[in-house]
Amino acid sequence: MTGAAQGFQPGGRRLPPPGWGVLLTAQALLVVVGGLVTTAVWAAGQEQYYWPRWVWFGLTVNVAAQYAVRWGLRRPRGSRAIAVHGALTAVYAALDVAVWALAGGGWFWPGASVPAAVLAWVAHLLWRRRPSVVRERELASRVAVLSRTRSSALDVQAAELKRIERDLHDGAQARMVSLAMNLGLASELLSRDPDTVAELLVEARATTLTALAELRTVMEGIQPPVLADRGLVGAVEAVALDLAVPVTVTSEVPGRLEAPVESAVYFAVTECLANVVKHSRASRAWVRLMHAGDTLTVLVGDDGCGGAAPGAGTGLRGVVRRLEVFDGVLAVDSPAGGPTQVTMEVRCALSSPRISPSSGTA
Repeated sequence: MTGAAQGFQPGGRRLPPPGWGVLLTAQALLVVVGGLVTTAVWAAGQEQYYWPRWVWFGLTVNVAAQYAVRWGLRRPRGSRAIAVHGALTAVYAALDVAVWALAGGGWFWPGASVPAAVLAWVAHLLWRRRPSVVRERELASRVAVLSRTRSSALDVQAAELKRIERDLHDGAQARMVSLAMNLGLASELLSRDPDTVAELLVEARATTLTALAELRTVMEGIQPPVLADRGLVGAVEAVALDLAVPVTVTSEVPGRLEAPVESAVYFAVTECLANVVKHSRASRAWVRLMHAGDTLTVLVGDDGCGGAAPGAGTGLRGVVRRLEVFDGVLAVDSPAGGPTQVTMEVRCALSSPRISPSSGTA
């Protein structure tokens, strides 16, 4: 069945049932005929009281209400209910004023009923428009967050690439150049000075091992092996063991998270723990990881001096940028004198069963 057969037209507007306009025209003609007939009967009887007014009134109200509904249904989709309500409110207002006039006037009681009907229509209008306004605000906020997180992600990626390039240039690349020079010199002295060649080969071996160690360090900065092997909880426990401040790690995460989320949360937690060591003067700290529904919640706290704030330094701002990429949020509760607790929330799903058991680390 085509859209025209179903009462649709381009632009998303639903037309009234076919023939309704013809029917309304016929009803309007009958109103006129009926009114004229009753008026003629009244005139033939030479009565003083003009009773046909109520015949005109009753027939007209019926047709006017239908025209109001028909007009409202022809409005664009999304505004039809408001249009129908408004049109019927106008008919009701005219009906009240007509009844007041036909009843002989007196105290103008439509002055109370008509504003009440108009207020009801205004309330309906505000109620229907409110969700769209809220959605527009949410969409605008979402676009702003996405623009900011996209910019942050690009900045983080560019900074990470520059760091890797710098580390490779200053470390492994220099070692490899030195290795190539030693091997070239050894090849020239191979037949003339075997002892010097042996020393050069020993030095070349040491240079190779050093270059491998530096490459391993660069790779750990990209994705720590412990994170890939043991997951987020195991990696955080490993970091906690190396800190000067005793850290207790507890977990209620029954599985592995997606790799990008694990990486972002891992570096966020390590940044928070680094701040504890550098700034808090705490005697102990704790990390708690929880996953419920589709949200990962991470609490990082300490009993230090407090005073931490997201805008006070680059560390927490970097954490905020990391989390925003995954629609994550960060909240800091750090009154002067402590304690401090940083709460991070990231929406994510578990990807696989947990490999290493959770434990407390002190």
